[in-house]
Amino acid sequence: MTDTSPEQIDAKNQPLEWRDGDMPYSPAFGDHFYCQTDGRLECGHVFLSGNGLPDRWTGRDSFKIGELGFGTGLNFAETWRQWKEHRAEGQHLRFMSFELYPMQRDEIDRALSHWPEITAERAALSAAWPEKPEGVVSLDLDQQTRLSVVCGAAIDRVSAAAADFDAWYLDGFAPSRNADMWSEQLMRLVFEKTVSGGSFATYAAAGFVRRNLIAAGFALERRPGFAGKREMLCGVKP
Repeated sequence: MTDTSPEQIDAKNQPLEWRDGDMPYSPAFGDHFYCQTDGRLECGHVFLSGNGLPDRWTGRDSFKIGELGFGTGLNFAETWRQWKEHRAEGQHLRFMSFELYPMQRDEIDRALSHWPEITAERAALSAAWPEKPEGVVSLDLDQQTRLSVVCGAAIDRVSAAAADFDAWYLDGFAPSRNADMWSEQLMRLVFEKTVSGGSFATYAAAGFVRRNLIAAGFALERRPGFAGKREMLCGVKP
C-alpha cells in the first residue's frame, strides 16, 4: 500500500459541492463527477458502446467489467439497467470498481436521483450501500449481478486483482487534474489484468493518456466524443 500523500488527505477531507441542483462537484480535483450535458447518456456512448456492449456479453456465461473511479455509481447503475434488459437466464455480470474516496449513501442517492430512468437501480444500490464504505464493498444486487467497489489507491488495488477483466471503464477525473489515475504504470496494470480480446473505453483523449495506453500494449482507436467533444478513446488487447 502506498503512503497517503498530503494532497490525498486534503481531498478526502474536502466535502462535495452540489451545483445546479444535484450535480456533484469535487473541489479537491476541481472537476464535476460526470458530463454536465447528461452523464447517463455519456455512459452509454463512451463506456458501453466504446466496449461493444451489450453485444459482447451476449451468449457469455460470465462477463467482468473493471472501472477506475466509481464516483456516484452512475456508470454501474446504467450498465446494470442495460444488463437487465439484455441478459439471458444463467448469465452473470461482475462489475469491479476501484475508488479512493467512496461516497456516502445519501450522496449517491442524491446524485443518481437526477435520472428517473435508473430509479430502480438507484434505490437498490442506495439500500445496499454500507454506512462506512471501506475495504472491499461486495454487493450481490440480484442473482445475476455482483458489484464490488475496492476502496483505496488504484495502483495497489488493481495490482492485487485477478487478470480476468473483459472490459474497462477508465473514468477518473480529468487527466489534467488527476494525472495519477492515467499514469503509464496504471495503464500497464490495466492491460495486464485484461483478457486477450478484452477492451477499454474512456472519455479522455489527452496526448499523454493516449501514449500511455499505447505503451501499455492496447490497439487504440479514436472515436467521436459525447456531446460535441471531439474525441474519445477505446481499444483492444490483442
